[in-house]
Amino acid sequence: MIKELHEKIKSGDLTSEQIAQAYLKKAHAQQSPDDVNAFITIDDELAIAQAKIVDRAYADGEDVGVLAGIPGAIKDNILMRGVQTTAGSKILEGYIAPYSATVIDKLRDDHAVILGKANLDEFACGSSTEHSAYGVSRNPHDLSRVPGGSSGGSAAAVASGSAVWALGSDTGGSIRQPASFCGITGIKPTYGRVSRYGVIAYGSSLDQVGVLAHNAQDAAIVLSSIAGHDARDATSAQSDGQDYTRFLVGDIAGAKIGMPSEFLGEGLDDEVRAAYVSALEKYKELGAEIVEISLPHTDAALATYYVIALSELSSNLARFDGVRYGSVPEIDKCDSIQDYYKHVRGAGFGDEIKRRLILGTYTLSAGYSDAFYKKAQKVRTLIRKDYEDALEKVDYIFTPTVPETAFKVGENTGDPLKMYLTDIYTVPVNLAGLPALSHPIGSASKDGKKMPIGGQLIGKWFDEEGILNAAHTFESVFVPDFERVGISL
Repeated sequence: MIKELHEKIKSGDLTSEQIAQAYLKKAHAQQSPDDVNAFITIDDELAIAQAKIVDRAYADGEDVGVLAGIPGAIKDNILMRGVQTTAGSKILEGYIAPYSATVIDKLRDDHAVILGKANLDEFACGSSTEHSAYGVSRNPHDLSRVPGGSSGGSAAAVASGSAVWALGSDTGGSIRQPASFCGITGIKPTYGRVSRYGVIAYGSSLDQVGVLAHNAQDAAIVLSSIAGHDARDATSAQSDGQDYTRFLVGDIAGAKIGMPSEFLGEGLDDEVRAAYVSALEKYKELGAEIVEISLPHTDAALATYYVIALSELSSNLARFDGVRYGSVPEIDKCDSIQDYYKHVRGAGFGDEIKRRLILGTYTLSAGYSDAFYKKAQKVRTLIRKDYEDALEKVDYIFTPTVPETAFKVGENTGDPLKMYLTDIYTVPVNLAGLPALSHPIGSASKDGKKMPIGGQLIGKWFDEEGILNAAHTFESVFVPDFERVGISL
């Protein structure tokens, strides 16, 4: 879709401003509690100003890139100078970012048009985008269902046709799970491939910024813009940016794809299983060899992830006190500093964040950190070794992205454990720091509607180009039986 819009702008059939206006109109039309509600902030003035710059560049005969003038959305835990950044929380309501994240600077260098900030679960903690202080986002394929999370607003914006592409963050599946639920493509790069500078941290050893888009080619275009080393991020890998689209050759003949037996057990929806088996057959038809592999520590991954992630969350969110930024309570109502903290954090954080902070603080507390946090780090090493061993035998690993399709709004909010289990196939990837991508592989019939199903491709460290090409090749033979939404221009 990005290249098609680029050609229309380049040929003069459309202007960047016309495209931006069309997407802004769609975004506003869907921005209500009963509709998609993908955004927290829509910035018409900024988007149109960016589009006009692109149109002037074309008029002056300047050589601009393929992403120039193409409108997208940014998850609202990524800072943009001069724009409100809330992380989906009341505690940051009204906070105007004083600087921009590195990924935003890179997108602006490539003249991408940013429509606004997308909704998310508060501080990226959730799997449904129901845990936002700014309302629930909904799945464009069925408004009674969730779009996934925590990058649910980003996924819903792309799937509903109110953005061409979007940035999300992925700590345990927060790009791939909503991509699966919404029937689009989402890539979580290798840890360190994309700068985290200017991204509000959840789990610092797990977080990674990535892309949601309609297909692998669009994801590759946006990833090409944002990837690369950043000296301002201590976790940034020494890797240069590159054009990932040049690896989309549409051929995976001879590739070995691993099928982990541990991912096909109890809890996997029958229709998801059927779509996954069918996708494996398609990969075989494309010339890939399917190899059964084992990831023996898979059953420990979810518990390991939540101990590490919530411990890091507790540490990272200690800075939110309503003094330096965010909401400030009426001081005269507080008799002590303890009373002040209870007041500001009690009012500013939602129930899910409070639950996770209590658990994370407990696992780091004196007498318990050895039993929980340090032990989880040891198991993490074993999980990483499982993947290292498996990826010596195969080029990629292919799994279902999520064990089910999108669930109903409110269905799992009273059962946190059931909600956490939706991440069971995605969290091991973050623990290992690997790149992974979800792409559509089929659908399931739910209440008379076709709900998308995604498959997860896991690659070797820093082999984003491999999984993008594999997904791109799969797309050449896959015809979705669910509705694909876009704007006709």
